Amino acid sequence: MTQLMQQRLVLALVGAAAGVSLYALSEILDGDLLGDRAVLALSALTATFFFALLAMTGPLRVERATIAALATGLVVAGLLSLAGLRFDTIDEIANSPIPLAAALVLGTVPLPFIIAAHGRGWRDYPSLFAQAWGIFVRYSVAWVFVGVVWGVVLLSNALFSVVGLTVIEDLLDIGIVPWLVTGTVLGLALAVVQELADVVSPYLVLRLLRLLVPVVLLVLAVFIGALPFRGLSGLFGGLSVAATLLAMTAAAATLITSAVDQDDLAATEPDLMRAATQGLAVLLPVPSGLAAVAVWLRVDQYGWTPDRLFAATVAAMGLGYGVLYAVAVLRRAGWMARIRSANTAMALALIGVAALWLTPLFNPEALAARNQMARYVDGQTPVARLDLYALDRWGRAGAAARAELTALAAQPGQEALGLALANPSPDPYTSTAPAEDLGPLRAELIAAMPLQPPTATATRDGFLSAADAYDLRSWTDDCLPETAGDLPTCVMVVADLLPSDPGEEALMILLNPAGGFARFEGLSFGNGQLQRKSVWTTEGGALPGFDAAKALIATLQATPPALSPAPMNQIRVPRPDGSAAEATGLALVP
Repeated sequence: MTQLMQQRLVLALVGAAAGVSLYALSEILDGDLLGDRAVLALSALTATFFFALLAMTGPLRVERATIAALATGLVVAGLLSLAGLRFDTIDEIANSPIPLAAALVLGTVPLPFIIAAHGRGWRDYPSLFAQAWGIFVRYSVAWVFVGVVWGVVLLSNALFSVVGLTVIEDLLDIGIVPWLVTGTVLGLALAVVQELADVVSPYLVLRLLRLLVPVVLLVLAVFIGALPFRGLSGLFGGLSVAATLLAMTAAAATLITSAVDQDDLAATEPDLMRAATQGLAVLLPVPSGLAAVAVWLRVDQYGWTPDRLFAATVAAMGLGYGVLYAVAVLRRAGWMARIRSANTAMALALIGVAALWLTPLFNPEALAARNQMARYVDGQTPVARLDLYALDRWGRAGAAARAELTALAAQPGQEALGLALANPSPDPYTSTAPAEDLGPLRAELIAAMPLQPPTATATRDGFLSAADAYDLRSWTDDCLPETAGDLPTCVMVVADLLPSDPGEEALMILLNPAGGFARFEGLSFGNGQLQRKSVWTTEGGALPGFDAAKALIATLQATPPALSPAPMNQIRVPRPDGSAAEATGLALVP
């Protein structure tokens, strides 16, 4: 047997073993054959071991790859099990995906270092670069082939069924067979892709990514240039904006990495492309820095949560990339080599941070629970804004905080806290309250949401009566003012906005201060049921942002709007200065 055939056979058998193991694991989970802790450790070990083994076999001999994959799997399983001690059940861990994300980082990012360590050394950047992109390309192509094979299998089954043959269908009904087929095909595909490393190489992907460098540079430059004219308030509205900025930071860093490649000889050559790469690197601290500020402002206003701790960690990593890249370019000569060194350092930092998240040295649930308790005791968080449902999702630390709140509620002057603990708000995403229990929710929303015209109560009540608990709770949360004395942060306008449809429609504008965004929602009745309608601005372009929407709400709360055809009827909201020529037009999409 030739060496190529041996490689194919080995990886096919490894893939088959992976499929069988994952099937056995699913049976264990379904049958409750092991305790939660054992299932968590076994799942982490199995997934990490086989992913790493399939990724490293080829660049490494199967014996070395097996030892390295087993060591990686044991480390990930051990640390994830350690983090699992923060929770009582495996379901609670599944509801907190951050530890799983940290385990994913630990199971993937170290692999290029391990492969390089068996060659030119774990710090050799050309090896690290080639192996990291090689793993990505091999797995991507292999999974495409798996999809093609399954397409052929299903098509063959459909063809056999025409003549009454059920052999394929009967085989697929055996529980282990789909897992076995998928694993075997994946392993075989990885072997073939590895054989054709010179043909199916990462360099096609890298060359294509480099074409996007000038495009992203232009987008980022326009964004930064518009900041003095559009203001910063919309940027600091919440984590959703921070996530967008961090995603742009990650995309730009990836493009810069593809442009500088593994060494100066392989790097992008045209002077224009190198200048664009330098410009993108210099601008990178702007989105990452703004994201960090956005996260910090949310933390300062609402305190820490595990999600905000995760966002802050990601923002710190993004800022690290941004600063290191910018400094590398500003120091001029040798800037590409410094960017490569920065990539190595940041990858090691990412591994270290991921491991830290899974150890008792950094317990995000405990940190968040202590911070929220301190904010309540200090008076920074009123009872109405205590998220008791979130505490129940923070494992043992959240349970301890709730017990502390229960003890505190027994003290004089804490009657409101006791009432909140006795009647916690339901999870708005899973609430199944029956219709007869929604009266208080509707009454709360009616009291919080201004109506225009004020006489359109019958239409409003009809819409609210048809809404479910999730919508009522979501709208009420966005209608409550941030502080006492603030105007409500929402408004409902009732009008005949769609003349072709019977009856009147409603257009709601709601602000979400925590998220830093505005929502525009249209409501109508069709076939006796509540229907949602999209809202658009008749001037073209995007709907008004957070600050502009806030001004619209204030205007609409004060004065009923005028209607004009657009060709459907539109709401014309004048500017605060009374300039009708610059009025904002809002309409529903039929």
